[in-house]
Amino acid sequence: MTPQHAHRHPSILLPAVLRHVTIAGVFASASALLVPGGASAQSLRELYDAARSYDATYLSARALADSAQHKAAQADALKRPSVGLSANATRTDADLPPTVTGGATIPGSDGHHYSNRIDAAINASQPLINRSSDVQIQQAQRALEAAQADLEAAEQDLIVRLAQAYFDVLGAQDALGTAQAGRKAIAEQLASAKRNFEVGTATITDTREAQARYDLAGAQEIAAENDLRTKRIALDQLVGRSGVAPKPLATPVTLAAPAPSDVKAWVDAAEQQHPLIRKTRVALDLAKLEIERARAADKPTLDLVGSIGGNRTTGTLTTAPGNTTNAVVGLQFKMPLYTGGATQSRIKETLALEEKARNDLEAARRGVAQGTRVAFFGVESGRAQVGALEAAESSSKLALEATQLGYKVGVRVNIDVLNAQTQLFQTQRDLARARYDVIVNGLRLRQASGQLRADDVNGVNALLQP
Repeated sequence: MTPQHAHRHPSILLPAVLRHVTIAGVFASASALLVPGGASAQSLRELYDAARSYDATYLSARALADSAQHKAAQADALKRPSVGLSANATRTDADLPPTVTGGATIPGSDGHHYSNRIDAAINASQPLINRSSDVQIQQAQRALEAAQADLEAAEQDLIVRLAQAYFDVLGAQDALGTAQAGRKAIAEQLASAKRNFEVGTATITDTREAQARYDLAGAQEIAAENDLRTKRIALDQLVGRSGVAPKPLATPVTLAAPAPSDVKAWVDAAEQQHPLIRKTRVALDLAKLEIERARAADKPTLDLVGSIGGNRTTGTLTTAPGNTTNAVVGLQFKMPLYTGGATQSRIKETLALEEKARNDLEAARRGVAQGTRVAFFGVESGRAQVGALEAAESSSKLALEATQLGYKVGVRVNIDVLNAQTQLFQTQRDLARARYDVIVNGLRLRQASGQLRADDVNGVNALLQP
């Protein structure tokens, strides 16, 4: 490069912000500008509390779990006494012919006659021996455990869905901040290229290259704005609020490694704690109890029964009008003798369903183990990617500074500066997205192993700006 060529670029000076750009500065300023309506930013914990009282999917699961408690109470009633009241009233009308005795007609025996009768009774029954009812009570209790597992799974799913939506908004804000900062930098480069072309120190190629990049940056900014709008709508819908503004990550960002660091420990924990495994294990227990219930259909039952009642009879048709009372106490024994083969067929059916439940449990174990391993290595890979992108960010900054210096002395051209700027901004955007993915995947790992709890939201909350 000759001194004459080196003299072409002395007026091309990029803003200092581009020479010393940092991800915190770009994204923090962009986030401040992107908070809708000037509302204060909200933490993940605050939005989680709002979602628990609004999200229809979670509320549906909670209502179903509540109903299981009442169903268990219904089963408990099978061993308790039952009492009922019965009553009825009847009236009989008749037109009778005269009654003749010894050739003489009895006076008043003919004509219209009637009778009124009122009956009332209280009946009670107390089961003493009923194996089928005993099994139903045990099944109801186990079903309650399955409902609680479903509710726990729904709560874990809510945490993950909320975290994903939360960091999707932050990621979209970062992407828009990157697009805006990139477009601003390209605008400076375009203006400089135009000035140099006008004074004859640069070619038209520099101007056209910068113009093409500027137009493309404009399209990317529009797409980023729409994506941010879409992500905000999804988050608003999840928590039942409008204009939600998530808090960004605090700097410097520290992402802890999964603890324990051994994937086998996570898989072992999933075997004991995962809601799906617990539910399918309950389903197997229910299938075994159903076999007992089917066999109990051939067993005798014994109930203690009793009743107390009375009736009142009046009218001309009644030979002995007046009131009567009665009381009965006894034992009621039932023994099925023949059911047409239904009982034996039912037993065979329940044995087959038990085998199905056993295979479902094994499938759940395998699926959860696989999902846990995938989630664990996903977090590990994500953390490695974050480390690589942090190194790439540092290298991209140095490359941009070197390219700017080379452009000033004439050994680099305009497109080289544009490429270096684009690479830096894209690296910073990808780094922010990778950090969000590591956080969300950390929650997914705990979900995959069945260990995700509401307290884990507070752990993520600690990573956000106060």
